[in-house]
Amino acid sequence: MADFTQTLMTAVAIGSLYALIALGYTMVYGILKFINFAHSDIVVLGAWISYTTSRWLLPYFGVDFSVSAADRPLPPLWIAPVILIISMLTCGIIGFVIERLAYRPLRRAPRLNVLITAIGVSLLLQNLGQLHFLFGTSPQTMPILLPNWELASFTFGSGESASRVVISFVDTMIFATSATLMLVLEYLVFRTKLGTAMRAVSFNTDTAALMGIPVDRVISFTFVLGSMLAAAAGFLQVMKYPLNQPAHTVWVLLGLKAFVAAVIGGIGNVRGAVLGGFVIAFVEQFGAFYISSQYRDVYVFALLIGILLVKPTGLLGSPLREKV
Repeated sequence: MADFTQTLMTAVAIGSLYALIALGYTMVYGILKFINFAHSDIVVLGAWISYTTSRWLLPYFGVDFSVSAADRPLPPLWIAPVILIISMLTCGIIGFVIERLAYRPLRRAPRLNVLITAIGVSLLLQNLGQLHFLFGTSPQTMPILLPNWELASFTFGSGESASRVVISFVDTMIFATSATLMLVLEYLVFRTKLGTAMRAVSFNTDTAALMGIPVDRVISFTFVLGSMLAAAAGFLQVMKYPLNQPAHTVWVLLGLKAFVAAVIGGIGNVRGAVLGGFVIAFVEQFGAFYISSQYRDVYVFALLIGILLVKPTGLLGSPLREKV
């Protein structure tokens, strides 16, 4: 029971990250009907911007990086939200620039051209980020911003066979932050005029323009919003796993799994992206614990194949019917 509970909490935290990244994929696809393969690199930028901002900001609050991490004092709790906001705003600007310079000129071009451009933007961001005057190629350890508090603990069994389960402050903050951002997005998309405009553009761009909707602004805002969610996921990722890797290592697989989550949930469906993120996290974590950790990636892609065979549009997706 202890192992099950601990695995469940890990799956919830990881599923929150997958869901945040998958939302960026599904929003762009829902409006423009193409996959932004540079989205996973925005996640990496969010993590590295968080690291760089922390290294610049924390010395002003008495954090000395010349001593070991165990001997450093923790910064004030409000520093973490500030760094998160800086990362989200910076990546939002980068997302706007990418859409304006790379994707908008190709809006009427064949989908293959846009796909190749997305891959090119991804490679550009990866190689720019590895320049020595930016982030470099060496892994770096994210400074500790949140205390390692134990909010609650449970003991199962007694004696030598007793097992202890701990609910950590970091995991709780990851889930709480992700849930807050997803609820804000839910309200924005389904309860505001801007969200109505986004859904109208996703249905038919030309008709939305004829109805007076500023299509270019709505699309740019979608890229900005998706990039900000990706930055939040990158920040939360290095809160849980402080070793910040270069873009071409674990981050590519993280973005790919988030894309799988969007497809499993129903690409283009906001709620489906959230559901898909938690589904693949549960399958991955429980499969790794109860079967074998060597095949944790296999479980995710096997689930993708199985769901597409049964329901090609995803769990919450619906087939597109066009009247002729």
